[in-house]
Amino acid sequence: MNYHTVVFQPGDVLLEVPEGKTLKEAMNDAGLEFDFPCGGRGTCGKCRVRISKGLAAPIPREQEIIQAQELDEGIRLACLTTVVNDLLVELPNKNQLKHNILITSEARSFQIAPHLQKLYLEIEKPSREAHSSDWHRIKDSLIKQGYKERELESEVSIFRKMPDVLREADNCVTAVMYGSEVVGIEPLDSRNTLLGMAFDIGTTTIVGYLLDLSSGEELNVVSALNPQTAFGADVISRLTFASHEESGLNKLHNAVIEAINKLIAEAIQKTSIAREQIYGISIAANTCMHHIFLGINPQSIAVSPYVPALSEPLVLDASDLKIDINQAGKVFVLPNIAGFVGADTVAVLLSTELDQSKDIKLVIDIGTNGEIALGSREKIVACSAAAGPAFEGAQISSGMRGAVGAMDHVYYRDRLEYSVIGGGKPLGVCGSALLDTVAGLVELGILNKRGKILAPDQLTNPVAQRFKENLIEYEGQVAFLLAKENETGHGRPIMITQSDIRELQMAKGAMAAGVRVLLDAYGIVVQDIQEVLLAGAFGNYLNPHSACVIGLIPPELESKIKMIGNAAGTGAKLALLSANEYGRARDIAEDVKFVELGSYPRFNSIFGECTYFKVP
Repeated sequence: MNYHTVVFQPGDVLLEVPEGKTLKEAMNDAGLEFDFPCGGRGTCGKCRVRISKGLAAPIPREQEIIQAQELDEGIRLACLTTVVNDLLVELPNKNQLKHNILITSEARSFQIAPHLQKLYLEIEKPSREAHSSDWHRIKDSLIKQGYKERELESEVSIFRKMPDVLREADNCVTAVMYGSEVVGIEPLDSRNTLLGMAFDIGTTTIVGYLLDLSSGEELNVVSALNPQTAFGADVISRLTFASHEESGLNKLHNAVIEAINKLIAEAIQKTSIAREQIYGISIAANTCMHHIFLGINPQSIAVSPYVPALSEPLVLDASDLKIDINQAGKVFVLPNIAGFVGADTVAVLLSTELDQSKDIKLVIDIGTNGEIALGSREKIVACSAAAGPAFEGAQISSGMRGAVGAMDHVYYRDRLEYSVIGGGKPLGVCGSALLDTVAGLVELGILNKRGKILAPDQLTNPVAQRFKENLIEYEGQVAFLLAKENETGHGRPIMITQSDIRELQMAKGAMAAGVRVLLDAYGIVVQDIQEVLLAGAFGNYLNPHSACVIGLIPPELESKIKMIGNAAGTGAKLALLSANEYGRARDIAEDVKFVELGSYPRFNSIFGECTYFKVP
């Protein structure tokens, strides 16, 4: 087999790549972080790189997606470009790949009750008269602390280190306890170091919170793009990759474990502590991410009746998952509700205390897979709406994630204005700007109820006339221009096309239909909802008015909307800091009634109605 030298810049990363491999495959093998929103199927056109040496002729698909001038400048798609000779490849500036990752959320009061605890023991020394075993003498000390002898247990790994620790510390040790199990034994008094990390593993991002398990203090927060984005932007892409690609599941599993270990390393480096001081990890994730984290094939989620392999809460040894913390460390995995309503939703419900609310509330976590819950302490119903990747910028012609360079809000004033994450010239639009753009077009009457962009001579609103110059034709379809070539950071125009609007209609239609179905299943009307809680990054950054104008959220609820930030992260923290809250998460998962939208009566007609816009 022939090999070729491929150098990636910046960084001068040199790889020897077998002939015929794509750049995407080479980058994934090398662990280079890069975003492939469509999973490398060549449909989104977002994985653009510049080849400055070894450039070959573009393939037909690249000619369809990339403008001729860019092709001449060496722009190619990493997922389609095969290595047939030596290459010098320029990747986008890392600053352009920095994402706005939501790490904050609302706190609530609770009682700290750590799963793990440390007990300082002064063990009776052996003698010729008292020659009980080391383990027996440790148990005697624990019995004095209130434990029952018949319930005390440990593992052989602890027995192996026990003699050395006892004698090195002159029989003064700290026992690390999980219930009645001795999971660790440490020399002298180490009670002041009992830390843990709570993780919210999202489809797009991972956030980790370093916590003091005794006081509940948050010591640090770290975050990163989920490296699984290299295998697809959405859950369905990951499910397909895990089930059909050779070693697909292992690649996805290893990627998330490696990411968690990197975040742990970053957190301890920032806080100047040691890994051995971390004893507990909690995990909140959607069902697909949950299964992949555990190394369980999620294929059963992808086919009817969409049943998860596992929904119960789990307590595992960190070492079994190769998570690099204290050898006594435990992993607390929150339970799932259904195939597409996972532990992240349970964490959100735990955070919002919907299970104890006397008022009926609507909780929405908007993403590629939107989770919706409705209820109170009387009952809770939940569903999953397949919104698709439109809100994350995938499948949108000028779309991108909420990263540096993305337009995040659009304003229709005397002229069109917009804000850009990080400032500077825009590179594309993220989901919140897409909502603003389309909401403005609806309010101005530039769109009809079916989402069609009207021609300039069809506009009846005088204010809409200000923006008629923004109505252009692009590649045979009507589009709304947001920024001209000379106003952008890459020299390409940024616009919203008729196809983009259709993608948004499908996404918002799915979410709106989910709300309609839950109202029907609960037996109430919109006016009965007292509060709408928007969780997650997209829900935190969107303009509630825009969401209501396009019908993503019922307009009657606009004044009742409240952003609650990364509520899944808060739920993960609660579950780690309190065994009682962790048990409550289990109860929530068991009590929530899941509603399957696809099999709900009249769902197709409800969905169709929800794709329409309410125009003036």
